[in-house]
Amino acid sequence: MVGPGPAEGKPTTGLAQHWLDGTTGAVSEVETDPLGQPVAALPGIGGERAARLAKLGIRTVGDLLWHGPRRYEDRNQPNEAKGLVKGDTGTVAGSIVVAGVKRMRRGKSLFEFILDDGTARLHCRWWNMPYMERYYKTGDFVHVHGKLTSEKPRTMDHPEAEVAEEGEEFIHLKRVVPVYRLTDGIKQRWLRTAMWRAVDQFADLEPDTNLGLLAADDSHWLPLAEAFRAVHFPDDLGQTEMARERLALEEFIRFQRQIRERRKTFQAKVKALPCGGDDRLMTPFLDALGFTFTGAQQRAWDEIAYDMAGSHPMRRLLQGDVGSGKTAVAACAALRAIESGFSVVALAPTEILAEQHYRVFSHWFSPLGIPVHLHTGSKKTMHVNDPDQAELGMGSNSLPPLVIGTHALVEEKFALKNIGLAIIDEQHKFGVEQRKKLVRKGHYPHVLVMTATPIPRTLGLTVYGDLDISLIDELPPGRGQVRTHIRDPESLPKVWEFVRGKLAEGRQAYVVYPRVDDQGSGSLKAVNQELENVREQLEPHAVGLLHGRLNSAEKEEVIDSFLAGEIKALLATSVIEVGIDIPNATIMLIENADRFGLAQLHQLRGRIGRGAHESHCILVAGEVTDEGQRRLDVMEKGGDGFALAEEDLRQRGPGELLGQAQSGLPDFKFGDLIEDWLLIQKARDLVARESAD
Repeated sequence: MVGPGPAEGKPTTGLAQHWLDGTTGAVSEVETDPLGQPVAALPGIGGERAARLAKLGIRTVGDLLWHGPRRYEDRNQPNEAKGLVKGDTGTVAGSIVVAGVKRMRRGKSLFEFILDDGTARLHCRWWNMPYMERYYKTGDFVHVHGKLTSEKPRTMDHPEAEVAEEGEEFIHLKRVVPVYRLTDGIKQRWLRTAMWRAVDQFADLEPDTNLGLLAADDSHWLPLAEAFRAVHFPDDLGQTEMARERLALEEFIRFQRQIRERRKTFQAKVKALPCGGDDRLMTPFLDALGFTFTGAQQRAWDEIAYDMAGSHPMRRLLQGDVGSGKTAVAACAALRAIESGFSVVALAPTEILAEQHYRVFSHWFSPLGIPVHLHTGSKKTMHVNDPDQAELGMGSNSLPPLVIGTHALVEEKFALKNIGLAIIDEQHKFGVEQRKKLVRKGHYPHVLVMTATPIPRTLGLTVYGDLDISLIDELPPGRGQVRTHIRDPESLPKVWEFVRGKLAEGRQAYVVYPRVDDQGSGSLKAVNQELENVREQLEPHAVGLLHGRLNSAEKEEVIDSFLAGEIKALLATSVIEVGIDIPNATIMLIENADRFGLAQLHQLRGRIGRGAHESHCILVAGEVTDEGQRRLDVMEKGGDGFALAEEDLRQRGPGELLGQAQSGLPDFKFGDLIEDWLLIQKARDLVARESAD
């Protein structure tokens, strides 16, 4: 039997008459949902402790069961006191030979007892906790667990100490002991006792509806009740991972089933706008494009075209590495909607990216007679007298328009009727409500989400689990190789010499610093303070300045000059990480590179290597943290964006990586979005198989 159970393993005192802290009375029966009752309803917890438990996400009895240990301590075999050296952590069991409180000046005190385990004596001390004298008496047999802080005499300061009362050794001592995440006012021993009671009384009540589904797949999966006992109070450490995986899989199955039901409900309520198309725009577009789709691009377009011709609105994520050709595929989707008589809206997170899309789509679509509009906070090419009624860009003889914009397109009132397709670029930079508003404006159009920030596999199956995924995992041919180099600040003279040489060959360069102004900090370089230095280093070549505080007209002027080759080097912040496409730019010099995240560094590096010439990304960093060095090392090794995305997830975790995109994602208690790729895939497969049956 693992942990507490209905037939054996119970403490010999307490359960029948005391739930916690000696409180009398049995737990009241809750006929409807015993696991859903507030944790405050359990005897011995009460309102004050319930409020503290709520800070840990524990509000119901079920939450208590799903609050997993963060680690374990094997206390099966006590250590010999004489064998411990300073710095060792261990458990010692013995009898108290001396105990008492020493009073000191200014109201301070020291409670100490001396424990003898037969091999040596161990001093255990607690500062300013005189009340402990009531609990530990000479002659008591005690287990203590802590770190040895001194050898002469052998001493532990503030160890965990427990009198070996009858029954309690089954919870806290002589076993593998769970250690939980705590909050103020909640002690480890108290929570461990509460968990023992909860597992004993409620583990069998957790619905195990997926056991049959799992049994058909693989017979080694534990029943839920057994998994709860093994994860909280295992007989040995070997049981803990099997139990954790079972509970994690349960979480993932439940989540995948929610995704399935959400999609079924949506599809039952909403019919698709028919976008079969007749290729009257597609054919001349592809003929004039100047290149042939890669196999990955063609596969992605085939998947999108199939969805748009289907009976339900498309919900698809198009992801690919930087420079893989996602925009051209999205253009095909836009043309298919316009051929079918519908308007298209494209949403970008920044004005720079929106204007880049506007230039590209105007170049592609103007020869086809398709009006392309730009609608950002500072620039609007649409003008109407009655924004609630007018249909923008749609005269009696014109094609439906493509409107490209930023969040202003979502927040402001405008009427673009008959939206057939919404394209959302860099989805993770938008809030959930913004995306909902855009879709609501067109009722239920087809939705194509694009991201050049590759999404780790686990997040693709969870955060974006309600989207079908098209993957462009192939770069167009003819691209020059991109080499990445790490340099220290002492190497900058040679770095500047190298950059000048490339500019003299006719190439262009980016120079990136983390800040606009130094804000009084000398540790991070800023573009405004470094502008003159960069101009001196790169003389006689023209240097432009670009950052987020410039207004739209100033940004546009700088980008146009860089695109025209009038500016040879662009000094910028990370504002250029998306929306800049200059094939002649082959140098990316990033100072304080360790202060950027992996995704940012990869996006910045993606600004180069877009032409036929060899490109160089130079990462300059001085004294860096271990984590910062790991990021730089990963970048130097190269690799595609998908490998970097997995590493970025490991380093930053899903919360920081996703931000607002995480809205709607459950707080998995046992599942790990970083490591549990195979479990997430298994859950998705099982639910899909269940749906097919």
